[in-house]
Amino acid sequence: MKLTEREEAILNGSEGEVRAKIMKTLVMYGDAFNADRMVPITSEYGHLVTSFGLGIMKSVYELMDKVLADGITSGQKFSVDPRPDFKNIPANPLQKLFFKVMYNKQGYYDDQLKRLGLIKDNAYTCTCYMPEVGNVPKCGDVLSWAESSAVVYANSVLGARCNRNSGIIELFGSIMGCVPHFGLVTDEGRMADWVVEIKTTKMPEAQVLGSAIGMKVMEDVPYVIGLDKYLGKQLNDEARDYLKDFGAATASNGAVGLYHIENLTPEAKEQGRKLIKPKAKVYVIDDEELERVYKNYPVIWKNKEGAVKKPSF
Repeated sequence: MKLTEREEAILNGSEGEVRAKIMKTLVMYGDAFNADRMVPITSEYGHLVTSFGLGIMKSVYELMDKVLADGITSGQKFSVDPRPDFKNIPANPLQKLFFKVMYNKQGYYDDQLKRLGLIKDNAYTCTCYMPEVGNVPKCGDVLSWAESSAVVYANSVLGARCNRNSGIIELFGSIMGCVPHFGLVTDEGRMADWVVEIKTTKMPEAQVLGSAIGMKVMEDVPYVIGLDKYLGKQLNDEARDYLKDFGAATASNGAVGLYHIENLTPEAKEQGRKLIKPKAKVYVIDDEELERVYKNYPVIWKNKEGAVKKPSF
């Protein structure tokens, strides 16, 4: 990777050993994916995926302590994924004891997050891009996030740029104010590897459609044709809600970090089919294909015809 003079100096210890190690980690991460350089993060806020205060995550707490002891805070205020809710979830005494033991570092970790730069006490959500949270990236913003459903929404619906990073890596990016230039941060990486043609007789159920595409294309970028027939050509609340559920399914049942919806999502509206790579594969989804995907979901109930029972606490 070609680093700037400042990045090189930090790597060599000009701002202390801890920051040097953080920069070295980002450089090694970039090298693993053949990144050519670092690019500045331009979003106002960051987002962290690691929120649980599990006792077994000792290395995370030790790392955070070292960062904080060196006087380092995140270069961005940030939101974080949901944490365990001990007060509002019904539980019997045995379950409460189990939770207390399992998440015995929750209070300690919450304090670390606040000291590092948590936006506010209630900024625990995996849908950090919702307006009420206050962490909505602008189109073209470069992010350092890891939460897969948030990454795919930010990339696709908002037109921001972010790779599917891992936990802690996203914090390091926010601390340093830069991320490696590769994958979905690049113009080439945002080109579509697949054309997905929607030929259903009615609007597909969002999660089933997302699952079908995610399992087919995996980590590739799909360009979806025909969905605007049902969603329209404006990103209104209804379309955004649909794409939130759709995108989460592509990311969890596959590894999609970006999709384009023809005539609807920002880059598809601006560039159209120029986003499609010359040798893109084609996947046709009709009613039969959605039914096939739906029926292939495993049924884990002992008696799938039995009545649903509310658990007792």
